[in-house]
Amino acid sequence: MSQSAIKVENLNYRYPDGTEALTDVSLEIGKGEKVAIVGPNGAGKTTFLLNLNGVLENDRGRVEIFGKDVEGLERSEIIQHLGIVFQDPDDQLFMPTIFDDVAFAPMNMGLDGEKVKKRVEEALSTVGLSGHEEVPPQNLSYGEKKKASIAVALSIKPEILIFDEPTSELDPKSRSELIGKIKELNEKEEITTLTATHDVNAVPEIADRVYVLNKRVIAEGTPREVFTNENLLEENSLDTPDVFKLFKVLNCFGLDSGNLPLSIDEAIKELTEKIETGSGHMHLHVHEHTHEDIEKLRKRYEHHT
Repeated sequence: MSQSAIKVENLNYRYPDGTEALTDVSLEIGKGEKVAIVGPNGAGKTTFLLNLNGVLENDRGRVEIFGKDVEGLERSEIIQHLGIVFQDPDDQLFMPTIFDDVAFAPMNMGLDGEKVKKRVEEALSTVGLSGHEEVPPQNLSYGEKKKASIAVALSIKPEILIFDEPTSELDPKSRSELIGKIKELNEKEEITTLTATHDVNAVPEIADRVYVLNKRVIAEGTPREVFTNENLLEENSLDTPDVFKLFKVLNCFGLDSGNLPLSIDEAIKELTEKIETGSGHMHLHVHEHTHEDIEKLRKRYEHHT
């Protein structure tokens, strides 16, 4: 692993009422990686993220950002390294205009007016909201609010960006744009990204590694290792990507596909190779066990519905 961007050792946290939220959570994310955290409702994903940026103080354990213990850092030091984009954009947009919202953190960092203005322009340009500086947040669409909340986080020029359920409540077009933006920030801007999400269809696109969190770290691996582990998914109430399910169905109709695709891009590649090696076409058919196999497949995924 390259230089460690985030390192967590034996993190424990209880809510004020004594309910256990996190137990001995340990993980490590290298500089420049793109990582996802998945888990069922109540698994502690948001609580974990808030421990990373010092909003919550853990009961026991250690959180390091680029080798420095978060517990010994001032808030101003933490936010210079790490930005967080909350699930609800209204939690980050509270000023009269978008310019004011994006300028808030740089101003509080003590930057002069020209530098603040430049930070705002760069952040809004990155998310595609140039020209929206004087727009009140309440006048934005929900998708635009999500973009604006990313701009708020980008204004501090973080080395790490954390996303909490970034695609929730977005229409398909806005969802696709946001997934593309997370990939771009990691691959082009070289920002380490950590995304907590229920959107399993997005995970293969926004993560090279996945942690399964259910109060403790249950498993870690590539998206393929996680989403092909049926017992792991069932025990933690997790689903598989829709593309993967579709190809499981196609297998029942005779498609010989060894590495089942997890994303649209992988599906296009798989089908293209199958058709090219099949003289320009491929064959699907119903055999004596097709309907039986389909029924088994349907029952396998019943726990997700």
